Amino acid sequence: MTTLPDFRLETHFSRWEFSARHHMTASDSQTTSMRDLLALADDDDRAAWDNITLGYTETYGAPALRAAISATYDGLTSADILCFAGAEEGLYCAMLALLEADDHAIVTVPNYQSMETLPVTIAGSVTGVPLRPENNWRLDIADVRAALRPNTKLICVNFPNNPTGAIADQETFAALATLCAERGIHLFSDEVYRGLERDASLRLPQAAELFERGISLNVMSKAYGLPGLRIGWIACRDHALLERMEKMKHYLSICNSRPSEVLATIALKGRAVILDRNRALVAGNLEKLGAFFAEFPDLYEWQAPDGGCVGFARYLGADGVENHCRGLVEEAGVLLLPSSLFVSDLLPVATDRFRVGFGRKDIEIGLAAWRRHIHR
Repeated sequence: MTTLPDFRLETHFSRWEFSARHHMTASDSQTTSMRDLLALADDDDRAAWDNITLGYTETYGAPALRAAISATYDGLTSADILCFAGAEEGLYCAMLALLEADDHAIVTVPNYQSMETLPVTIAGSVTGVPLRPENNWRLDIADVRAALRPNTKLICVNFPNNPTGAIADQETFAALATLCAERGIHLFSDEVYRGLERDASLRLPQAAELFERGISLNVMSKAYGLPGLRIGWIACRDHALLERMEKMKHYLSICNSRPSEVLATIALKGRAVILDRNRALVAGNLEKLGAFFAEFPDLYEWQAPDGGCVGFARYLGADGVENHCRGLVEEAGVLLLPSSLFVSDLLPVATDRFRVGFGRKDIEIGLAAWRRHIHR
């Protein structure tokens, strides 16, 4: 395995995420306080928290946590769950466990960088499948079929998508799962924004529910708004694959944080409260964001995404999106992510876009600073 390239987005965040006054491109939902999270605990989980000891926990994840995770899937059990220290560790282990140098992989574009970078680094060849703006960033199953090769081992998708917020339609996702099942291909599905759909009818089934080689990646960070817990997981009924990933985890985190596992268990049991709150916040913020963009039709083109808490707006100004985003963060403290941070080695990505987030509270404060910068 060769040296991994610079992670453009995370490098940019290292510079600006905690210094910019208005984080208007956050990819997570509004977080919660320890007090409010513990208020969701039942008596058993509150006792587990009060009596916690700070030793190691199981590499696969604590039994109570895996049980709580499996309850979020139809037809899965704790045996189908492997926990990780965040989603990135799970993605990393999965790609290493699935791909070899003579394999072919298919990846949707645009995407979260590591979902492309890791297959490109490991596999012999990778083909990008475009999510096109003229198609509302929706996946076209014909593009997937055209990309198939005899040695295709893996197809990677992310719905709701980061950065576009697009969701494949139900028929397309079912056809994708069927195609993979028929050909013995693993389907790696990044589902970290599942639960934040604008309309519940858009919510897709989880890949691990559909067939044995379906792989579902999820995390407490995005839809749940609890990134500080650093708890992610992969759900899959291919237990041989889970065993290979577990052996790789031995070289990484070894096990998760025991306090975080207890807190994540509480959050998952109280997920209805958390997700209802976050969906309501996202819905309200989308109205405010849509009204803001409507004030400046000569500068922005915007369509509310299908789900998640990020979208990929178009900038129409003559100075270009890179200059616009740089000026906003340096002069007004408003952080956005220009499309240069989402470039792909596989396919062109629109150069006039930027990622904007709408999952956190007080969005109007950032919008006011953004508005003042434009008027100046």
